[in-house]
Amino acid sequence: MRYEGTVYRPPSEAGSLIIQFTIGCARNTCTFCNMYKDKTFRIRPLADVEEDLEMARKYYSHIKVRRIFLADGDALIVKTEDMLHILEKCHEYFPEAERISVYGAPKDILNKTPEELRRLREAGLDMVYMGLESGADEVLTAVKKGVTADEMIEAGKKAREAGMVLSMTVISGLGGKKLWREHALGSARVISAIKPEYVGFLTLMVEPGTEMYDQLARGEIELLEPQEVLDETELFIRNVDAEGTMFRSNHASNYIALGGTLNRERNKILDQIAASRKRSKFRPDIFRGI
Repeated sequence: MRYEGTVYRPPSEAGSLIIQFTIGCARNTCTFCNMYKDKTFRIRPLADVEEDLEMARKYYSHIKVRRIFLADGDALIVKTEDMLHILEKCHEYFPEAERISVYGAPKDILNKTPEELRRLREAGLDMVYMGLESGADEVLTAVKKGVTADEMIEAGKKAREAGMVLSMTVISGLGGKKLWREHALGSARVISAIKPEYVGFLTLMVEPGTEMYDQLARGEIELLEPQEVLDETELFIRNVDAEGTMFRSNHASNYIALGGTLNRERNKILDQIAASRKRSKFRPDIFRGI
């Protein structure tokens, strides 16, 4: 395989074969994100992607490849017919593959027709990772996400109606001290409306080289303390209504690990939060990472 620049993938794709279908992120405007800054977005030629699949098959000739992740930031932007072609090649080279997944930006999902999404699902695109980040329009505007909360809901529902497994991420603390309530309640509203199979919480880490890093240095934003992140998470958990959604907050960026299935394990998650608040033992920043 040939990789260009730093390759990012969801934590759950740690054991997956990663194939770069696109390079970089088509939008790359989010103030908190330092990913893909070393790349100029482009879609790779189909022949190059096919060649990578062939190289990977030779390399893993005696290993069963169960999962394939099509990178980079938003491979779903690719024309449907081209995506269908690569999905066919994935199954041709790796008939044992049980799951193929991509990052899916909300705008890319909205730009596909329901029929296109169904065809992609039937061709083997099983799972889409969509970054919600926040369900509050004030926060989404501030971080230049380029999409509204209602558009998030529309995109999420559209993916689920096509039969795709949907995994969404929320960034704890993204609203800062000014908008933490709006962030928690808005995110609860969006997740409740979509009811994705998975929702994962990351915790904001302000990285050098991002616009948010400069905003923080100028005193324009104020970050939450660990106990305040717990308050925000608790407000989300108390207000979300997403029966069957797997909730996880066990990323390397999180101050504490939380987990459970909504809604039936709501009290279990709240008990975890209460116990963590009482202990006041949080992962030190030096051990937190993206």
